Amino acid sequence: MNRNKVSFRMIQYELRNVAGNPFVHIFGVGFPILMSIIITKAVASEAPDGINIGEIVTSIFLGFGAIIPLATILMGYSSTCSQDIEKGIPLRMQLFGFSEKYTIINRLIAEFIYMTFAFVIYFIVGINALDIVRPVISGVIIYLICLYVFAAALFILAHAIANLVKKFGLTYMISMLFYFGVMILSGMMGITIDKLPKGVRFISNLLPSTYLNKDIYTVWVGKSYNYVPMLQSYIFFFAISGILVFLMIYRSRRNLH
Repeated sequence: MNRNKVSFRMIQYELRNVAGNPFVHIFGVGFPILMSIIITKAVASEAPDGINIGEIVTSIFLGFGAIIPLATILMGYSSTCSQDIEKGIPLRMQLFGFSEKYTIINRLIAEFIYMTFAFVIYFIVGINALDIVRPVISGVIIYLICLYVFAAALFILAHAIANLVKKFGLTYMISMLFYFGVMILSGMMGITIDKLPKGVRFISNLLPSTYLNKDIYTVWVGKSYNYVPMLQSYIFFFAISGILVFLMIYRSRRNLH
């Protein structure tokens, strides 16, 4: 087996590691399904006459889809990575000739495969349990691109956090706080964004998940949409993740000298 390339066997190994994390199944599959069904049913039952129920239900359902990469990538990968660091696994793999670059790529592919599996389950349940508005093809493509780009940024962030903290317990606590913090700031926990304090709303508008929650229905049905604020949030999120990676590399090089 060539240890310095993308390897099917290594992807299988990493996929087993992902599937072996019970919190990923709970928070990345079960929780978004449960929350989307409960909240959409509750909101739909209390909606006044004349309100487009389909739009409300679809908006909530699509918004909660952003929870899946938050759980499977941010929480799942950061916790697994920090456990490996505590056990010295990355160092041992390098000693046996495994390239760090390709190890990370194999992990990214495995994480994306599991996340795709979670999305399939989420949509199968959602389509059968809720009245989801039929999308246009371009809306589906843009929605999926937004989710997977968000997931890529979360993977970078998770890798940086795990390597900076290096302790499973603290890493898991940080990722859990970030998970629920993003949900609150993105308007997924019962408090709409317009009801947040002005300063908090500013932070909320810097998160890609905010636009996946409040605006994605417009894209889903093919209506005209201004993508600039959303793109700015992605740039900001990648910038923060990149800064943390830079700090991770800087500290790692300092420790070598």
